[in-house]
Amino acid sequence: MTEELIIAGFGGQGVLSMGKILAYSGIMQNQEVSWMPSYGPEMRGGTANVTVIVSDERISSPILTIFDSAIILNQQSMDKFEAGVRPGGTLLYDPNGITRHPKRKDINIYQVEAARLASEMGNTKIFNMVVLGAYLKIKPVVKMENVILGLKKSLPERYHKLIPLNEDAINAGLKNVVAVQELH
Repeated sequence: MTEELIIAGFGGQGVLSMGKILAYSGIMQNQEVSWMPSYGPEMRGGTANVTVIVSDERISSPILTIFDSAIILNQQSMDKFEAGVRPGGTLLYDPNGITRHPKRKDINIYQVEAARLASEMGNTKIFNMVVLGAYLKIKPVVKMENVILGLKKSLPERYHKLIPLNEDAINAGLKNVVAVQELH
């Protein structure tokens, strides 16, 4: 099993940390991983993306131009990366702020209203964990117990008290992802 993923959105949405948690989770289950961030100097408010590869085999290169899956969190990223999802692949997005929804017929498209759910849960900072939960429902590439270990590894210890809230956010994503279009 090899999963080649891009996560893309605005800086400040937790794009890089979502990728880091996935990478740590893969390490926790003895998989090969690659985590390669890309962001502009403006970071917060600018676009940021990260490619993550989780594999049972050695990873030859962290550089990807075609993806098994894409998690898209803003319109600029949709415009840039929708075409890079390989036929039969998966695109997951939050519709908040998206003006041109994905139209491809050769990929599986899912939606999660993570911004709304995080707001309803009282903490917009858990937005990325809602998205991560939705992704793991579609593509269970790592086990939930390893995601929690990944959270512990990536969060500074002073924030470990927030792990239950993050776990609730992941569960909200698991329960609220909707298939917009699935290939059969």
